[in-house]
Amino acid sequence: MKSQRWTAKDSKKHIIVPSALDHKYSRGTLGVITGSAQFPGAAVLTSKAALATGLGVLRFHSSSGLAHLVLHAAPEALVQPGKVDAWLVGSGVSDKKYSDYTTWLRHRWFKLMSAQSVPTVLDAGALDWARKLTQPTLITPHAGELAKLLAKRGIQVSSEAIEADPKKWSMVATDKLGVTVLLKGSTTYIAQPDFLIELPKATPWLATAGSGDVLAGIIGALLATNYIEILNDENNLARVAATGAFIHNSAALLASKDAPISSSSIIEFIPEAIRKIIK
Repeated sequence: MKSQRWTAKDSKKHIIVPSALDHKYSRGTLGVITGSAQFPGAAVLTSKAALATGLGVLRFHSSSGLAHLVLHAAPEALVQPGKVDAWLVGSGVSDKKYSDYTTWLRHRWFKLMSAQSVPTVLDAGALDWARKLTQPTLITPHAGELAKLLAKRGIQVSSEAIEADPKKWSMVATDKLGVTVLLKGSTTYIAQPDFLIELPKATPWLATAGSGDVLAGIIGALLATNYIEILNDENNLARVAATGAFIHNSAALLASKDAPISSSSIIEFIPEAIRKIIK
């Protein structure tokens, strides 16, 4: 299948600019279940990235420890359950549900996804929920995670094989898993059964710890602001995800200027990346 090459012009169509009539709840509410005792930073990175992308309200779901970390970094976050327009789940959570008590507690929160049928991003420890939800669902694996996920469905493929032909395996994954697939890599592909999007080649400086958490936060915020468009046309899920990946790389380029960056520094440049796209 021929892929569509994604551009700033394409991204602009899926960045919702608020009007004078908007308020915080009309600008999208994102439910976030990320981070764990093992990887607490993911809770902060996903939350801060989502808020930097233009989200109206962020609801963070956790025990008090992670909630306090998020509130310290982003005091505007809400830390009680409530109505949401999209979900971001699994970043910084192990997929080994029963490996320890704290991980099991994080997985218990995942059940909330099925209580509100809104567009959903599944990352890292939540990838096994692919095909278990009725709402428009996006998964965001790297090659190793996708190989593991496909193996559970009886398809044996190495992460090296996926990296060698990401276009092919993103299409295989969307067909077998019944969800939209964002396959992370130097060139990111986003696949739905009837079309494929190819992102510009990313800066190698993006290969740093926490970068995927920042990407998940950006996409989660865009799902919340575009949730009506996605519910009306599920193909918009792939387009919105592509916009998130484009913003992610654009912010990294602004932060880097051909030098090393951290994931936290990428977040600082998200507003500037969006400004350049919508101008």
